[in-house]
Amino acid sequence: MRKSTFFAFTLSLLSALPSLRADEGMWLPSLIEQGRIGDMRAKGFRLTAQDLYSVNQASLKDAIVRFGSGCTGELISDQGLLITNHHCGYGQIQQHSSVEHDYLTDGFAAMNRSEELANPGLVVSFLVEMKDVTDQILRGVKAGTDETERTKIIDKNKKTVVRKATAGNHYKASVEALYYGNQYFLFVYEVFEDVRLVFAPPSSVGKFGGDTDNWMWPRHTGDFSIFRVYAGKDNKPAPYSPDNVPYVPKKSFTISLKGIEEGDFTFVYGFPGRTYQYLHSEAVRYIQEKGDPHKVNLRTIRLGIMNRAMAADPAVRIQYAAKNASVSNAWKKWQGEMKGLERLGTVGKKQAFEKRFEAWAADKPEYAGTTEQLAALYDSLEPYAFARDYHTEAIMAIELLKFAGTFADAENLKPETLARLRKSATGFFKDYVPAIDRETADTLLAEYARNVPASFRPETIDPAALADAVFGSSLFTDSLQVGQLLASADTAAIRRKIDDDSAVRAYKAFTGTYKTRIEPEYAALNERIDRKYRTYMRGMMEMRRGEHDFYPDANSTLRIAYGKVDGYRPMDAVYYEPVATLEGVMQKDNPDIYDYDVPARLRQIYETKDYGRWAVDGTVPVTFIATNHTTGGNSGSPVLNADGQLIGVNFDRCWEGTMSDLEYDPTVCRNIALDIRYALFLIDKVGGAGYLLDEMKFAE
Repeated sequence: MRKSTFFAFTLSLLSALPSLRADEGMWLPSLIEQGRIGDMRAKGFRLTAQDLYSVNQASLKDAIVRFGSGCTGELISDQGLLITNHHCGYGQIQQHSSVEHDYLTDGFAAMNRSEELANPGLVVSFLVEMKDVTDQILRGVKAGTDETERTKIIDKNKKTVVRKATAGNHYKASVEALYYGNQYFLFVYEVFEDVRLVFAPPSSVGKFGGDTDNWMWPRHTGDFSIFRVYAGKDNKPAPYSPDNVPYVPKKSFTISLKGIEEGDFTFVYGFPGRTYQYLHSEAVRYIQEKGDPHKVNLRTIRLGIMNRAMAADPAVRIQYAAKNASVSNAWKKWQGEMKGLERLGTVGKKQAFEKRFEAWAADKPEYAGTTEQLAALYDSLEPYAFARDYHTEAIMAIELLKFAGTFADAENLKPETLARLRKSATGFFKDYVPAIDRETADTLLAEYARNVPASFRPETIDPAALADAVFGSSLFTDSLQVGQLLASADTAAIRRKIDDDSAVRAYKAFTGTYKTRIEPEYAALNERIDRKYRTYMRGMMEMRRGEHDFYPDANSTLRIAYGKVDGYRPMDAVYYEPVATLEGVMQKDNPDIYDYDVPARLRQIYETKDYGRWAVDGTVPVTFIATNHTTGGNSGSPVLNADGQLIGVNFDRCWEGTMSDLEYDPTVCRNIALDIRYALFLIDKVGGAGYLLDEMKFAE
């Protein structure tokens, strides 16, 4: 295929430039051969670009999946066995748990394949192929094409490209924009929907340290879970069936038992979510000074209420475990992000670059004034972004309103819609405690009234009185009333009761205000900002030719990041070693604290030092850190050595480096990985599922 002009320009830029500082970058696997393989090999990589990515032969990409919608997983046997993070499989583990079968607390191990647990709705996606399709997508777009017409042309061309890519096969495909719409890539996937839970360690291992240790180093969390991918007897995707068989992948990872040392080459191969390396200074200023601080405050409120209730009742702890983990993850990340941006002076750095850009662009009409125009657009956007943050983090964080909204938004009450609502209600009430939600609503509504201007709030709502009115009368707080509502044969009566409900009326008032006063202007301004970034990115690449090479921001597509095992200095006179061991787990062991209450079996093994083949210098390696550039979505990604063998499973970043989505700092940005030997030790010695190791291939 003929490469686009921009694509050719990018490759020439990459080949002509020195490597990025340290180990920054998230690289498209299909472009590794043209732009990065030389640097990788210079730093210790011992394979070829074709070993990483190929469409003509099995390559490492064929052992990697997008797990669900927001994580990564990897195949570790030729019988469909897959490893990802415990927190990636947490929702499935929680759904299978009850007070009688508390797999969160006790862990789960299928002793044979008949005991593996199905997970309706969970899918894994293998990348079949990625390729540049910029020429096809921009066909018909001229220099002076109106933006509305440009969008129509691109959307039409995308549909054509996807249709051709999926014609006559069972694949799914999407076209994604890179470099703010200066380049387009086609991604073709094979999607499997029969994925079964095989093994999960107890939460006191898989979530060891809880929120206290989250985002921190040293870390001692056994953050992994094991699933198995099933296929039809033709080895192709098939809906769940007892007759399905384990999937035989094109490639699975060999597991290295050789260990690691500081300075060793490593790389992460996965599906990073979103990064924003090229944001304007005004966007970063909003994040640092306004957006993150308010969102952190709102989530602090929610977590405090949940934590008190969970500590008081084991059943509530199970009900709210997944919700709590979801809320706390970004809450802590945002705190580190704010501090990192402030420490690095990111806003000031970007302002200085923008001045240089404008000086360079002064005699270039296409680019002149771009950064000033972006600043003005962000100034206009800020009040809408702030109101939007509060709508998401305060109003839609009230569980009752969000649940009532599923009924309010139902376009019809046909039998299939009623069935969907019944299913939604069953899931909602299984994990819902009205007292928690009521206290949360009282406090969040007070913050909302205090901080959101009246022009962005519904006139018909008094935030101070809303909780009393809604929680005191809405039928959506009571599972019996909802059940009776949905059991009625009179759909007109059902609709009247839904529309008259106090929670539904409140939901409609808030969402109506949001959809009329906030979202339209927010979307319109962001559309103008995105268009301006397209120009800004082209200008940056021209201006900095020969100085810097540009990797595209992450967008949940498959990427490679590489670096080395390396410790770091978080503060004066402190150095963090890059490897943590079982000694640290036992030093933190505390039976009085749920997140630090080590399983009795692990204590016994530690006391007798019965580590078996997993012993290393009298202990067991648990986790390690490296300089690989990662973000959300890389959770569960394989961490590989110079020979492409699995040495770990990525699960976190160090707190001091969580601003790496916006600016990478080589001195403190570290990804945190589970040492694969700890997972094997837990499966074998603690979980009693050593038979799973018989499927795996090891490099001693």
